[in-house]
Amino acid sequence: MLTSLYEFWTSAAGNTPLEWVAVVTGFACVWLAARESLWNFPVAIVSCGLYISVYHSAQLYSDRNLQGVFIALSLYGWYEWLYGGTRRSALVVTRTRPGEWVGIGVGIVAFTTLSGYYLGHYTDAALPYWDSFTTAGSLAAQYLLVRKRLENWLLWILVDIIYVPILWYKELYPTSGLYAVYLILAGYGYVEWRRAARAAAAPAIPAA
Repeated sequence: MLTSLYEFWTSAAGNTPLEWVAVVTGFACVWLAARESLWNFPVAIVSCGLYISVYHSAQLYSDRNLQGVFIALSLYGWYEWLYGGTRRSALVVTRTRPGEWVGIGVGIVAFTTLSGYYLGHYTDAALPYWDSFTTAGSLAAQYLLVRKRLENWLLWILVDIIYVPILWYKELYPTSGLYAVYLILAGYGYVEWRRAARAAAAPAIPAA
């Protein structure tokens, strides 16, 4: 009993200092994204680099690979937020187009099926289909965030709800707690970005 309690609390304190640094930078990048701060991208690059090691150790290989894609998307998003608007202006918050939803839905189903099968049959991955689904959902949400689509926060909410028990099961307690906080931040981000989207869509009032 005492041994079990000791193992739980040492895990809750963080399997490695690296995980805690990844947790702190992960929180920072989501908070900055919710505030529409461009600084979310360089912080995200640091956090994702650290999580490559964390997820590899936890045998969450799909999520490990996802971090590399996140780094590439963060570099792309950094450019898009600066110059992706009309006439290379700063990007503004808009709503997701119907065609994007279709592509996202098909992509999530295809990736989950193919990646889940591969991980389940050819690796020692834990929870291969759940791992693959959260990876696919995260990719879709990150794409929408890069394009400043309001609904990226709704996808993050769905993904975070699933991540919390998965990461707890894998004894990544600080990261599981971080994703619980992400749920709150995603709700906050949705409210803030919806306000920004309405402001961007409002007709300009001519100066007197």
